[in-house]
Amino acid sequence: MAQALIIVDAQNDFCPGGALATARGAEIATLIGSYQASESAEAYDVQIATKDWHVDPGDHFDTWPPHCVAGSTGADFHEAIREDLLAAVFLKGRTTAAYSGFEGEAEGMLLAPWLRKRGITHIDVCGIATDHCVRATVLDGVKAGFDVRVLSELCAAVDNSAGDAALEEMRRAGASVI
Repeated sequence: MAQALIIVDAQNDFCPGGALATARGAEIATLIGSYQASESAEAYDVQIATKDWHVDPGDHFDTWPPHCVAGSTGADFHEAIREDLLAAVFLKGRTTAAYSGFEGEAEGMLLAPWLRKRGITHIDVCGIATDHCVRATVLDGVKAGFDVRVLSELCAAVDNSAGDAALEEMRRAGASVI
């Protein structure tokens, strides 16, 4: 069984002070950074991350305030994220809205083929925001046939009740929520 940790959008714009902040974004990013370097993380064959990376995302900025503009400080990972431990960073949303990490590309590949090429069958997902990009990534991971676990204590929601509903939706779809 090969496993990957997927860190979803732990970026400055989703942390307090950012353009589209979650209340617990910085707290969760700090917990994720600690987890990345913990003994628990030694079980992963790879750690990867996703980033919103907007160049010209069409009408996406009509729905949401401008955020995670490619090359901006807001698009950078929160300082607690251990980039040195990441095997790849999947950029999503260059020219359109993209919520799922499975829409992201790294090394010229989408996430699912990249994982399969490395024999990954199990993924653990954490990050920001539970009720948006974490949700979409988990649901697409299940649809793609991966065994998916959500590390709920390492996720921050935009809205807590929507986050709880998203966790239940992920569970119903076949993900384990721990």
